[in-house]
Amino acid sequence: MVEQSTPMIHVRSENFVTLVRRETFSSAHRLACKDSTYDENRELFGPCFNLHGHNYTLEVKLRGPVDPVTGMVVNLRDLKKIMQQHVLDVFDHQCLEDADFFRTTELPTTVENLCLAIWSILEPLLPRVSRTQSLLHSVKIFETDKNAAVYHGPRRDST
Repeated sequence: MVEQSTPMIHVRSENFVTLVRRETFSSAHRLACKDSTYDENRELFGPCFNLHGHNYTLEVKLRGPVDPVTGMVVNLRDLKKIMQQHVLDVFDHQCLEDADFFRTTELPTTVENLCLAIWSILEPLLPRVSRTQSLLHSVKIFETDKNAAVYHGPRRDST
């Protein structure tokens, strides 16, 4: 009988992998532009101008090298803890307008702006691939089964 050899996979720092963590949370909000009138907001946002809620699904993607010792991009236990303390505990069963990000920026509580908010919370808390490259690859939020927004971080010009 001929022995078959197992193919070897060499783990190197240039082997980048995308790691995904998915969580859910429920929040209420009311879509409105602060400088618009009641009638203008009602016209622009329709029924979403009324206070209502969503069961959001959040996907956080990290992209980085696989550590040759641990075999991980990042320990999922650590990512879970960061997301729980800094995202879920902040937004779950809350009114989005009451969150610090939306109070200070006064931006409408759209799913697009919620992506920006969560990116701004997570990015400084996560390890970096390099001085200029974040391990955080994207924040994707499903507001409904049919509507989602994705943010890949600030645009980097190639100049």
